[in-house]
Amino acid sequence: MILQLNIFLGETFSSYISVHNDSNQIVKDILVKADLQTSSQRLNLSASNAAVAELKPDCCIDDVIHHEVKEIGTHILVCAVSYTTQGGEKMYFRKFFKFQVLKPLDVKTKFYNAETDEVFLEAQIQNITTSPMFMEKVSLEPSIMYNVTELNSVNQAGECVSTFGSRAYLQPMDTRQYLYCLKPKKEFAEKVGIIKGVTVIGKLDIVWKTNLGERGRLQTSQLQRMAPGYGDVRLSLEAIPDTVNLEEPFHVTCKITNCSSERTMDLVLEMCNTSSIHWCGISGRQLGKLHPSSSLCLALTLLSSVQGLQSVSGLRITDTFLKRTYEYDDIAQVCVVSSAVKVES
Repeated sequence: MILQLNIFLGETFSSYISVHNDSNQIVKDILVKADLQTSSQRLNLSASNAAVAELKPDCCIDDVIHHEVKEIGTHILVCAVSYTTQGGEKMYFRKFFKFQVLKPLDVKTKFYNAETDEVFLEAQIQNITTSPMFMEKVSLEPSIMYNVTELNSVNQAGECVSTFGSRAYLQPMDTRQYLYCLKPKKEFAEKVGIIKGVTVIGKLDIVWKTNLGERGRLQTSQLQRMAPGYGDVRLSLEAIPDTVNLEEPFHVTCKITNCSSERTMDLVLEMCNTSSIHWCGISGRQLGKLHPSSSLCLALTLLSSVQGLQSVSGLRITDTFLKRTYEYDDIAQVCVVSSAVKVES
């Protein structure tokens, strides 16, 4: 019997089993059974459970078994053989073959929640074996509420080129970072209360080949993020210029959303100046009633008195029904340049 030396989670365990008649007599009703014992279950891997009528001297019964390995730790292949001698005596014996299933990859994930309801997933995949791996595929299967865009290639001369270059090999102990953007499907994006509480994002599907060509595949369990805590009122910037002129007004568009699914709000907007950012317009104006899961857009004007990268801060929204004020600082950054430098629109 031949066993693979190194077996990793996600690969296919293969074994050749041969039962040889070493005697000078014919034996009958030979039944060969192969079971794989793990820490949690016992699996029958035999291709057939039917007995072989007879086995002549110096002849063999051969079988090849396969099993996709889905557990880490000690595995025991139990091979049991029963037969009947020429004299009618029933005989039985077993042999045990122990091997370890090792973890091939270390997978770590990080989530980033964007203000636009998009979710960015960073997956760090490390080869923790002692041999190079050919990374055939690393993809994200999103949950039913999201569409996914892979951000692991760049457009060069009209062609998509992998950010990892032409070589898809991952050397021992090396790590790669894969990035994905998940955007809510239209039918869910319109339902603020629903998409806000979604924690299940999807699962990673990883396919690789070892240096001898053995193929392995791992699928993670459903990845879950921490739901962003927007509170009852959420403010997001829909439009803002990247670069503006010093001491010249510029415009931004804000979106205010009532994240409550039950309560109507009566909102008042206040604009507080900072040392570098100054709001233009009337502070303390009434925005009116905003119904549950509804939004409104505001066009606001401001200017900066200081050059450099400046943070947009100082917006305050008060719900007059509950007398509760929500503060929004560092909601975006703009690059402020001297008015002598022409800013492209």
